[in-house]
Amino acid sequence: MAQKKASYGNESISALKGADRVRKRPGVIFGSDGLEGCEHAVFEIMSNAIDEAREGHGSLITVTRFLDKSIQVEDQGRGCPVDWNEKEQKYNWELVFCELYAGGKYGGDGDNYEYSLGLNGLGSCATQYASEFFDATIWRDGFKYSLHFEKGENVGGLKKEPTDRGKKTGSTFRWKPDLEVFTDIDIPVDYYTDVMKRQAVVNAGVTFRFKEETTPGKFTTTDFQYENGILDYVTELAGEDPLTQPVFWQSERKGRDREDKPEYKVKLSVSFCFSNRVALVEHYHNSSWLEHGGSPEKAMKSAFVSAIDAYLKQQGKYQKNEAKITFNDVQDALVLVSNNFSTQTSYENQTKKAINNKFVQEAMTDFLRSQLEVYFIENPFDAQKIAEQVLVNKRSRETAERTRLNIKKKLTGSMDISNRVQKFVPCRTKDIERSELYIVEGDSALGSVKLARDGEFQAIMPIRGKILNCLKADYGKIFKSDIITDLLKVLGCGVEVHDKRAKDLATFDLANLRWNKIVICTDADVDGFQIRTLVLTMLYRLTPTLIQQGYVYIAESPLYEITCKDKTWFAYSDKEKNDIVATLEGKKYDIQRSKGLGENEPDMMWLTTMNPATRRLIKVMPEDVERTAQVFDLLLGDDLAGRKNHIADNGYKYLELADIS
Repeated sequence: MAQKKASYGNESISALKGADRVRKRPGVIFGSDGLEGCEHAVFEIMSNAIDEAREGHGSLITVTRFLDKSIQVEDQGRGCPVDWNEKEQKYNWELVFCELYAGGKYGGDGDNYEYSLGLNGLGSCATQYASEFFDATIWRDGFKYSLHFEKGENVGGLKKEPTDRGKKTGSTFRWKPDLEVFTDIDIPVDYYTDVMKRQAVVNAGVTFRFKEETTPGKFTTTDFQYENGILDYVTELAGEDPLTQPVFWQSERKGRDREDKPEYKVKLSVSFCFSNRVALVEHYHNSSWLEHGGSPEKAMKSAFVSAIDAYLKQQGKYQKNEAKITFNDVQDALVLVSNNFSTQTSYENQTKKAINNKFVQEAMTDFLRSQLEVYFIENPFDAQKIAEQVLVNKRSRETAERTRLNIKKKLTGSMDISNRVQKFVPCRTKDIERSELYIVEGDSALGSVKLARDGEFQAIMPIRGKILNCLKADYGKIFKSDIITDLLKVLGCGVEVHDKRAKDLATFDLANLRWNKIVICTDADVDGFQIRTLVLTMLYRLTPTLIQQGYVYIAESPLYEITCKDKTWFAYSDKEKNDIVATLEGKKYDIQRSKGLGENEPDMMWLTTMNPATRRLIKVMPEDVERTAQVFDLLLGDDLAGRKNHIADNGYKYLELADIS
């Protein structure tokens, strides 16, 4: 009997309400439902304390990590308003802790926070919603206010009592992230120390105190403070003998991202020096570390390349017909930290790792360009040293590239593929019956696998990011992809397509395959599974014989690492984990969720993924090639209607595995 399809009508649309808006979709707010999202919740609460300190309300922020994995943030600010709000006809605590997009940073007058890090009115509420418990204690107006929440629900209402602590003001928040919301809540000490040091750097004079509970009731304390902010930090990074002494520049500008947009203020500050031993660039905006840069990164690259290139031309430093410098040549000798603030900020997303304000980029480019021009005039000796070092970097890079391209044939008469494909790591054996190619995702995994492998017979080919969907792209687009063409060159067997755009890729010949095993090795997460599928899709469309003949494998990564005394077990599923734990009844054991490939120790990677005696490989052997083609085309091809019907009929089976955010 055919299964009845679920109807899709007016009653099918529903909205998440209350705490469910965060608890069921934490990735939307925090960027992830894993440890990174849990860490971001901590930063959201810290952001509010930082905003208070930067406005001159308190100079000490204390963050405590407790043994039960709960967290506490304490500030000396004005204390978050929580009493009755006549205008909103609600208590302020309801707005702050139970309403998304509510807070003290939406007013048009800008009196409360001129330059705000906690911008979007999400942090306090979202963190509360995502917690097993959340306690708020606030001192203001001569009163002590207390609130207690459990799993997003208030318990006991607002408690208000007079305080005899004089004019004390401030807020203390203690909460425990909920394992029903996040897959991991064990935030490492390194996260706290890294974030708090960065915040001390960009909030000059504010002390960030980290307390860690080491045994019940006993704490270690570490303070971070930079009296002169980024200038002290750059001086620390550069060490005792920089090429040029650190400088500090600052300026304020006003402008618009677009003519019809409101005007806003930007406060720019940069500290830098040049070094022939250290290189580091970091950007901060409203105290948030812009890990992915955005506008300030683009501005800095443009300004430094333009200014140094102009100086080199003016001084006649370039040789005849010599190519101009690139930012890589500058960056290799640059220690720079920018710390900017703006009254309006356009972050790429809630996690605040990049900004895209057009005016910030324009203002910073102009600011740096003009400052560098003056700097070179006023400091000719330093300008000379900078120019010479950048030219050394440039010419060294060009020489290395020429050497790489001009390496001659070795041993065999054919060109060694390691000379043609960047980042490919060959193995030593010429015995194809033994050789294995590991296809890994990203540079971090490359490093880990490289250290773990047996270099005698295991080669590595890293792929950068998600490759093209080869069932949806035409051959012209496919063969313009460096990732795909590099991988095909490494395989050596050509392609099973007849298209002039295949360029120098030979017609398929299985005899020319250089590997006995092709192992796809990606992280055991949603992104890793997608990359694995895209690689399989590419192989299926361009070299299907490799799959049919059983040359393609998937490296199965363990989900859990279980240790008991001096023994370690690896579980590749929840069932395996439970079976192992059952055998350890009555014993003390530890379960760790396995890390991504790039974070694994080499011996762990060898044991679980590389060692033929202990690894688990899944051979990709489709029994019915025609059926496989149909499934690949349905899931990754152009049959949109068919895909929708398939998801409607079968999607419910995989809801628990879906990454819906």
